[in-house]
Amino acid sequence: FFSPGFQVAPETKAVMKWLRSIPFVLSASLHGGELVVTYPYDYSRHPMEEKMFSPTPDEKVFKMLAKAYADAHPVISDKSELRCGGNFVKRGGIINGAEWYSFTGGMADFNYLHTNCFEVTVEVGCEKFPLEDELFTIWHENKGALLNYMEMVHRGIKGIVSDKFGNPIKNARISVRGIQHDVTTGN
Repeated sequence: FFSPGFQVAPETKAVMKWLRSIPFVLSASLHGGELVVTYPYDYSRHPMEEKMFSPTPDEKVFKMLAKAYADAHPVISDKSELRCGGNFVKRGGIINGAEWYSFTGGMADFNYLHTNCFEVTVEVGCEKFPLEDELFTIWHENKGALLNYMEMVHRGIKGIVSDKFGNPIKNARISVRGIQHDVTTGN
C-alpha cells in the first residue's frame, strides 16, 4: 500500500488501527482546493502512469456514491464551466482519483483495500486553505450533500450472518458474484 521506505506517522497508524477495529461502511474525506468528488483508486495501477483511470471492482458503487454527493451540492452540480470545478462539469462533478492525479497512501484506497469502508474524497472548495469568514458558506454548500451522502449507507445488502443456532459469525467472508472484492462481517 505504501511505497518502500515510507514512514507512517503515529497518528496515521492510530487511525488505521481504529478503522480496522470498527466496521465502518461509508466515509468521506474533506479537502480544499477544488470542487469535485473523487473515488478510488487514487493510486494508478501503473505507478509511472499519471492520469490513468484505475477503477476498483466496485466502480459502479463508487460512482453512485460520488454522484449522490455531487448531485446534491449546489455548486458542483451547477453546469457552468466558467467556475471553480468547471472542468469537471462534463464528468458530473466526479472523477476516479487516479485519473485526476495519482498518489500513494491515500485513505480512500486504504479503506477499500483493508477495511469494509467505502470512502470518497470531497474537494469542498477552490481555496486550499479557506479563510475563517468563508467557512460558513462552505458549510452551507456542503451540508445537504453530506446528508444525502450519509443516507447512502441504507443502500445495498444488509443483514446478519449467523450459524444454525442464530449466533452471529465474526469475520465471515461475504462475496458477490462478479465483483472481485469481498467484505467481512463485524463483531
